[in-house]
Amino acid sequence: MTDPLRELSEQGVAIWLDDLSRTRLATENLADLVRDKYVVGVTTNPTIFQKAISESELYDRQVSDLALRRVDVEEAVRMITTFDVRWGCDVLRPVHDATDGVDGRVSIEVDPRLAHDTDRTVAEARQLWWLVDRPNLFIKIPATEAGLPAIAQCLAEGISVNVTLIFSLQRYAAVMDAFLDGLERARAAGHDLSRLTSVASFFVSRVDTEIDKRLDKIGSPEAKALKGKAAIANARLAYQQYEEVFASSRGRALSDADAHPQRPLWASTGVKDPSYDDTMYVVELVAPGVVNTMPEATLNAVADHGVIRGDTIHPFYSDARKVLDDLAAVGIDYDDVVKVLEDEGIEKFATSWNELLESTKAELERLAAHPAGTEKSP
Repeated sequence: MTDPLRELSEQGVAIWLDDLSRTRLATENLADLVRDKYVVGVTTNPTIFQKAISESELYDRQVSDLALRRVDVEEAVRMITTFDVRWGCDVLRPVHDATDGVDGRVSIEVDPRLAHDTDRTVAEARQLWWLVDRPNLFIKIPATEAGLPAIAQCLAEGISVNVTLIFSLQRYAAVMDAFLDGLERARAAGHDLSRLTSVASFFVSRVDTEIDKRLDKIGSPEAKALKGKAAIANARLAYQQYEEVFASSRGRALSDADAHPQRPLWASTGVKDPSYDDTMYVVELVAPGVVNTMPEATLNAVADHGVIRGDTIHPFYSDARKVLDDLAAVGIDYDDVVKVLEDEGIEKFATSWNELLESTKAELERLAAHPAGTEKSP
């Protein structure tokens, strides 16, 4: 019997779960996934938390206490989410220790409404870092123009960062530059670079969703032949950039100071088009030193029928470049695509955050009238 997740891990891909809930923690499901499914990290987002809080009574005791204390909804969300993330960090701490701090990470996001405000993003990151107070935390900061200096500043202060919402190769280059700048400043400030890590979350499936829609509108045979190819090509070329940057003199100097490279993380790896293989954004993006954060359905699909063929990035650099050239030839404006995706991504995250606030507000009001009993805690 093959074990695709083990094979994936042996190829150097860190398997992360794109989900966290108090139910998953209290039932020890997360610990089971670490043991049985090679999961070595967790990412979260506002949608994940909104679903978790609205569907489980395990939050009732804490929400009830927050309601009795008349905590405002934004502070309540901060307390609820950091509680889960701190617990998740504790579950994954053995992985963190065993991998010398590289994996065993749990990510929590700054308020996405701050995406265009550098100073407030840094302030929020500092607060979350202090609140969770675990060495295996990642603070998620979006790769907007305002986010780039925030990323560098947080790293300079010794805060580990998961850079999110990366769609374009040009923006990815700027993200890596911000990482190098942050670590150089951290080194100058005397921080232990071996304890400071970062990942760059390069979004995958959303690229195909947007470009496929445009290819359908073009409608030519040449355009239709390119459907489902853009996202993987884009990610493969991002990995090529990653190799070039961290093999540079600047990258090597930080490596000599015990710094870890900023690993590429493949995000949004659940397939949106049901006609595509549900494991494609995993099995087609295998190379050493990457992270793939998967929804549980994708994790289970890979475990069940994923075919791991070894390195599926390095042999395909020229093919990937040709895909982007062919897309341009049929009329796809890459710069416009990635701008639309970034703008939509920020808007969607902000909408999800507002939905999280509304859901939490409703729970605060419900439990203010009917206080809850006790709950399990870590």
